[in-house]
Amino acid sequence: MSGAVPGARLAAVCDTIPERAESIGKKHNVPWFKDRFEMMEKMGDQLDVVSILTPSGLHAQHTIDMAKYRKHLVVEKPMALTLSDADQMIAACDRAGVRLFVVKQNRYNLPVKKLREALEAGRFGKLVLGTVRVRWCRTQKYYDQDSWRGTWAYDGGVFANQASHHVDLLQWMMGDVESVFAKTSTALVNVETEDTGVVIVRFKNGALGVIEATTATRPKDLEGSISVLGEKGAVEIAGFAVNEMKTWNFTDATAADDEVLSKYRNNPPNVYGFGHNEYLNKVVESIREGRSALVDGLEGRKSLELISAIYESVETGKEVFLRFVPKKCRLGLIPGAPALEI
Repeated sequence: MSGAVPGARLAAVCDTIPERAESIGKKHNVPWFKDRFEMMEKMGDQLDVVSILTPSGLHAQHTIDMAKYRKHLVVEKPMALTLSDADQMIAACDRAGVRLFVVKQNRYNLPVKKLREALEAGRFGKLVLGTVRVRWCRTQKYYDQDSWRGTWAYDGGVFANQASHHVDLLQWMMGDVESVFAKTSTALVNVETEDTGVVIVRFKNGALGVIEATTATRPKDLEGSISVLGEKGAVEIAGFAVNEMKTWNFTDATAADDEVLSKYRNNPPNVYGFGHNEYLNKVVESIREGRSALVDGLEGRKSLELISAIYESVETGKEVFLRFVPKKCRLGLIPGAPALEI
């Protein structure tokens, strides 16, 4: 397969479930494998980048395994489920001299890019409040598709999975986090983790934040949004996946503001594909031109630390200040599991 991302093509696929690997391999006319090591031994000299799309709790070991082959790595969100795993992933890639890219495709949504530009231009003045809302529908059928879904060891709940992109956006827009206080519940499905939660955030710049996340919206998805309020302006991006510019108001208006709501009202039609393509385009550019990545391992770790602090607060019932060492957070814990093979 070629053409979706200029300058790149799919060279091979691997899945521990042979039927899945075979189906994708045949669909795109590429070799398929059920063992990642066999794939690398047979195809390694034909590969430049390995994309890791496995359950979140396996990202760390798979990243470390692939880094040994000295291939650049693209890892889906969240990069890992524990901070120690994230640190070992970064260290493994540094030792191997390869790039680590963490997928945060919503940063490339057109309305999101306009919001970031306004922040960088100082148009908000003093930041006051940032809010993200994830109101999606995931029924028991969704969680029953794979045994790892909704587990502490391999997935995490709505904060680690569905809302991780929105947590990343909030921190990217509002700045470094000072502390969090969180509450969660498992409202409508039978899983280990939460399907609903709320978080109060205090940022180091004095602004406050709210994270509202649930997969218990019924009967269908309602919204995935972000709003930023400052002393000189307010912006809200709504839609199902932060893809719809809803509010764009600034005290010091410019001529270009009149076009924003119309020109950037919506992302291109394929909201779930546009950001991914843009992200992968930047991966190719970054490798070819030696540019720094928008979201590398260190940047990906920031949102993971925030998510870990949220779960620490849930378990302790207390406000958690970053930076911290997780003690009660259950995310990514596998009792009796051996240490990562580095």
